[in-house]
Amino acid sequence: MGRRVGLVVAAFAAVALAGCGADSSGSGADLPAVANAPAQDNAQRGGTPPKQESSGTGEAQQAGTSAQQNRQLVRTATVELRAQDSNAVLAQVKDLVMAQGGYSAQERSQTNRASVTVKVPGDRLDPVLESIARLEGVEVGKRELQTEDVTEQVVDIEARLANQRASVERVRGLLDRATTTSEITQIEAELTNRQSELESLQRRYEALKGQVAMSTLTVVITGVGAQAVVEDENDFLAAFAGGWEALVEAFAWLLVVLGAVLPFAVVLGLPLFGFLWWRRRRKAAPAGTS
Repeated sequence: MGRRVGLVVAAFAAVALAGCGADSSGSGADLPAVANAPAQDNAQRGGTPPKQESSGTGEAQQAGTSAQQNRQLVRTATVELRAQDSNAVLAQVKDLVMAQGGYSAQERSQTNRASVTVKVPGDRLDPVLESIARLEGVEVGKRELQTEDVTEQVVDIEARLANQRASVERVRGLLDRATTTSEITQIEAELTNRQSELESLQRRYEALKGQVAMSTLTVVITGVGAQAVVEDENDFLAAFAGGWEALVEAFAWLLVVLGAVLPFAVVLGLPLFGFLWWRRRRKAAPAGTS
């Protein structure tokens, strides 16, 4: 009898243990669902998953690394030349620049002096300078070359562009899920502001990249042998022109002063003139009566 009772108790104990194991396994299976519930709720509400958030940052870091590897340089150069025929040398300089993929941006030409400002691909500026120095009958009087490293500026704008694009996309996602008129109005206003900032950054980036891609070269050509003569002949003319300009300027200032004083003279002078005239008539009246 005691043995049977022991067997029954053991059977009940085994059933109870099995039930507890099932409960514990069920609660363990529910843990992932509970843990994932906030993420699912965030996704349903339009939240951005962490992976998507890091994509914009990764794009910015990749762009910054690319710019750091290739230094972004803005180069400007100025060359002063002396030659017998300044206009002929000017044409040769323009041909050299066009052969290297550049173009003329601004040009001036007169009898004994010519100048031109050209845009040259950044990696072709040095060959162009060397070719200009080797032109026949040309003497290089002065040469200046300036280089500015704008790599950090390019990296900064690239990172801001990537983040701003991601920001615009997030606002567009909110606009798609907006339900009320007030929500749509507010989101559209925010989207317009962010798109304007994005376009402004894009324009700055394109302008900076354009300066990096195309260097600026200014070439000034002076005619040999005519420079001293022209200066001697122009001494009197320059002095006369300077004196004439000073006279015209002084006359202009005189007119300004006269124009400023004239209203006061009219307002105050007419009553004073009338008073003096009346006083003179009054003094002359007794003399006439006597």
